[in-house]
Amino acid sequence: MARTWELWGNVIIAGTFALPLALLAILLLFRHRARARHPAPLRVSIADVGIAVGTAPWIWMILTPSDGAAGVGLVPFADLTDLLGAPWDAVLVQVGGNLLVFAALGALLPVRSRRMSRLGRVAAVAAAFSVLVEVLQYTLRLGRFSSVDDVLLNTTGAVIFALVTRRWWADRIPARTVPR
Repeated sequence: MARTWELWGNVIIAGTFALPLALLAILLLFRHRARARHPAPLRVSIADVGIAVGTAPWIWMILTPSDGAAGVGLVPFADLTDLLGAPWDAVLVQVGGNLLVFAALGALLPVRSRRMSRLGRVAAVAAAFSVLVEVLQYTLRLGRFSSVDDVLLNTTGAVIFALVTRRWWADRIPARTVPR
């Protein structure tokens, strides 16, 4: 875990200092949307800023150049299987970190938009962004390993966190009517 702090401590510190700016952004967006008579100015402002602030540090970490093994893993679950023999802290960082990459997106996208209040849509958006990040890792030659397993874990994390916030947005889903 000391190595994790050594690698990513600056991201944690920057994220901590960004929190007051995030609160200011929420306030300014709320005031702007309230003046424009938006139907849910506070909820949407919190969701917009929360998605950005909750996702940006992870993207920063993922797109930071590394001296690790570069390559591409296109066989689903192969990299996760290889990880089974690794020390627990490596598994925690790899799996836990990948589950958290799009957690804010998954948790707040349905809160922000009724169109995104279906788990399949949340999964599709998270998967698309995850594929984009993995392609960037590879094409920018960052010394990182791009893997389909990362896409699966990123997407799973977004869906899990959408389920965690479901009580905040499920009541906004229109009831299905039975065809007559």
